[in-house]
Amino acid sequence: MSKYNIKYAYKHCEEITKTNAKNFYFAFKLLPEAKRLAIYATYAFCRICDDIVDCSDNNQSKLYKLQKLESSFHNIETEKLHDPIFTALDDAISKFNIPKHYYSELISGVKSDITKNRFNNFDELSKYCYQVASVIGLICIEIFGYKDSIAKKYAIELGYAMQITNILRDLKEDSKMDRIYIPLDEIKQFNYSEFELKKFLKNKNFNLLMKFQADRAQKYYTKSKNLFPLINKDSQACTELMHGTYNRILDLIIEHNFNVFDQRIKIRKTEKIIIFLKLWTKNIKNKIMIYL
Repeated sequence: MSKYNIKYAYKHCEEITKTNAKNFYFAFKLLPEAKRLAIYATYAFCRICDDIVDCSDNNQSKLYKLQKLESSFHNIETEKLHDPIFTALDDAISKFNIPKHYYSELISGVKSDITKNRFNNFDELSKYCYQVASVIGLICIEIFGYKDSIAKKYAIELGYAMQITNILRDLKEDSKMDRIYIPLDEIKQFNYSEFELKKFLKNKNFNLLMKFQADRAQKYYTKSKNLFPLINKDSQACTELMHGTYNRILDLIIEHNFNVFDQRIKIRKTEKIIIFLKLWTKNIKNKIMIYL
């Protein structure tokens, strides 16, 4: 038996989410309590992974920590005795019957952030996007509940869209760390270069390259809208808010003519509130329909 009671464990995960992911935190507020708590536990686990990759340790130390984390996850029955995150995560996995291999895929994807900093083509990049983003979507829909297994396909596509958006938004920060996520064959295709990217050079070829990436992401956003009606009504608003928030970031990148070097593209607070209130209202209507 864990030394942490389940209520404390989930509260600990909620605080991690609230501190580190304000956008997602407010999206999760649209969920029923049990689902919301399970999402907090999943986010807290993802946070452990990200913190390991972003820490100042050398790569060998980071890989060791990730291997240790993977071992801890596979021995979750023991680890939950000592760690509130594992206590909450184990409860969430059991309650919502979440396939454990999704978490292993996530750790594998995070490891590749340490061992791989270039992607030759989109096939390589899409595998990475699946592991670090799409599997989180797959975990989420197990918690949300869905009507048809094709929902998994759309959750994967939404993960692609969101991760490509992250890549475009964080282009400057990533290149400073010698991480280039835009496929190298596409950089070459548009007569741009790694050298120009690392110098933050914005020219016509750069804009064409970015438009190509943005168009790809937008196609995934459009296709992944098919996920909405497949999700249980009590979780649709949360799904739409995550989709809409990231799709809006992509729109802003385009509206700023792909100028991601001189500023960090983000949604204004007032616009976030408007998006949230629209979906909060829809969520209330869905809840009324469920109880009628």
